[in-house]
Amino acid sequence: MTTLPGTIPGPPGRARAWLLASRPPTLTAAVAPVIVGTAVAVRADAFAAGPALAALLGAIALQVGANFANDVSDFRRGADHAGRLGPPRAAAMGMLSETAIVRGMLAAFAIAAVLGLYLASVVGWPIIVVGVASIAAAVTYTGGPWPYGYRALGELFVFAFFGLVAVAGTYYAQAGALSREALAAAIPVGFTVTAILVVNNVRDIESDRVAHKYTLAVYLGRRLARGQYLATVAGAYVAATALWLVGGFSPGVLLVWLSLPAMVGPARAVLTQTDGPPLNAALRATARLHFVFAVLLAVGVLW
Repeated sequence: MTTLPGTIPGPPGRARAWLLASRPPTLTAAVAPVIVGTAVAVRADAFAAGPALAALLGAIALQVGANFANDVSDFRRGADHAGRLGPPRAAAMGMLSETAIVRGMLAAFAIAAVLGLYLASVVGWPIIVVGVASIAAAVTYTGGPWPYGYRALGELFVFAFFGLVAVAGTYYAQAGALSREALAAAIPVGFTVTAILVVNNVRDIESDRVAHKYTLAVYLGRRLARGQYLATVAGAYVAATALWLVGGFSPGVLLVWLSLPAMVGPARAVLTQTDGPPLNAALRATARLHFVFAVLLAVGVLW
């Protein structure tokens, strides 16, 4: 999905290279929706420890596989050129070969598939459809003949798969059915995870334009893309409040507003900065906001 910054103190060893390629800071984007989906399952007296754990591990495996796929696909398309402001990529920096990264991607997706088969044995074949669609979305974000991340559709797919599908899928894996409450709780999560991608794309407007990677930020331009960030984050708080006002949840969901101070710093950076380091820091901060927001939402759901 997104690229979160890291630093490399000298040439990394092979184990360090694999760790960097897997991008551990991005894994909160996989964990957060599982926390919320599980909270909704607990609220509905449908919690199941085995499927919940499988959903968590599967989400992490999918995220790692997506990171590997993104790394090698962007390298092949020339998006990871010298002018890029983000952190080093394994393929572009020669830390790992393309073949090795592809094998790592396949291994990660294989783990996700095995976990999906277990979930299918518990709740039925629809979970297989979700898994296959998630893997396809991960690969075609920057890979394949028509990478949607290069065609201003990244935000839409991230909202759908890391918000709606991830939260509702986690609930389904435990309850064996969908619910209006699970889908509703997924909406604010979708907004906050999308905000991570928006920061990434705002940072990379110039370098993406050079690489012919036409993200929504490239089309909008920096001023409107900054507004998109604010609107996306604001949408999360509005959607969470709506869970109480019209969604049948308790006022506990308003706990998400406690995360508002964590939004100020990254928002200020997105609105005022153009250099890589401040926007890299804003990217990390937005990822933290996403996770904290999800934890507070989960607590509020259980209030």
